[in-house]
Amino acid sequence: MDSPENAPAAGRRARGRPRGWDDKTEQNTIKSLDRAMEVFEFLSEAQGKALTSIASEMGQSPATVYRILVTLEGRGLVEFDTDDQSWHIGAKAFVIGARFLRRTSLVERARPILRRLMEATGETANLGAERDGSVLFLSQVETHSNIRAFFPPGSLSPMHSSGIGKALLAQMDEGQIGQIIGDGPLDTFTSHTLTTRRDLLEDLARIKVRGYSIDAEEKNLGMRCIAAPVFDVNAEAVAGLSVSGPTSRIREVDIDHLSRAVMEAASDLTAAIGGVAR
Repeated sequence: MDSPENAPAAGRRARGRPRGWDDKTEQNTIKSLDRAMEVFEFLSEAQGKALTSIASEMGQSPATVYRILVTLEGRGLVEFDTDDQSWHIGAKAFVIGARFLRRTSLVERARPILRRLMEATGETANLGAERDGSVLFLSQVETHSNIRAFFPPGSLSPMHSSGIGKALLAQMDEGQIGQIIGDGPLDTFTSHTLTTRRDLLEDLARIKVRGYSIDAEEKNLGMRCIAAPVFDVNAEAVAGLSVSGPTSRIREVDIDHLSRAVMEAASDLTAAIGGVAR
């Protein structure tokens, strides 16, 4: 039990970080640990390497690398294959990664990214995922402008006329697409809606190549949306990020720079949830 002089002051919340935690100067880092993590990360990207190869490619001495590998091996983070004398990532690394995935919330991780996307573009930023053949909007950060798109969390939108919906459809095979859109004509919402399977598939092919989709007044006249997919640890598209707003602000000449911002945000969220982009 803590003595009175060592106990936290009444009403004071225990700190998770010491003062000056954001000071990343040399005095606050452990060089040996940093070097060990460099070896660990290198091995995770280039598995099945011999000691001499790891040391040579990293520009480190074999003796230093060996001590690091043996230490990591003792924690189960790396393994040594005696048959071909090579080092690999160990099972404990997967266990730790799985713990991270259990605490990862897509919506939670997306919030700061959505906010940055809204601030960078000046338009409403959205997060959505496919649910039962429709786009389910999960989160949104609204623009400060008076005229704005509004998709409250929990609202649904047809896949074929949604920027996020088409971004996700473009990552599916034709069988999956067929299950969602069916064989008949697609619902028409405006004169710009893609209502035939052929037109939609042609658009999805273009989306897959360039990495982003455009809803060009296909659901609501006067509104445009640009979206990109978010991938999980299995490289499967599990969500989409978008910006949406009136065509008076999201003009055709604006699509190029806005699409780059959207794709960068989607890439950031993919990384934040431990995903792997295709």
